[in-house]
Amino acid sequence: MITSAQMRAARALLGIDQKTLAKLAGLSLPTIQRMEASDGTVRGMVDSLTRVVEALEAAGVELIGEGASSPGGGRGVRLQSRNQTS
Repeated sequence: MITSAQMRAARALLGIDQKTLAKLAGLSLPTIQRMEASDGTVRGMVDSLTRVVEALEAAGVELIGEGASSPGGGRGVRLQSRNQTS
């Protein structure tokens, strides 16, 4: 659904800290900290994950899945597969 790296990158794009994301998502700071400390895909309660995704999207972040297109436009960044070169 969302990776810990995506969460950190989304916060960086928005210029917010973990405490602010927790407030926007209606979650506790320790919950956000645990999510971001995950290795790879964030695991946790579906409700908490949904709240984070919805809060990030409401703030203007588009979360792009592996291999998915981004038809919405706008500026952003995308992490390339480690075996690709530019």
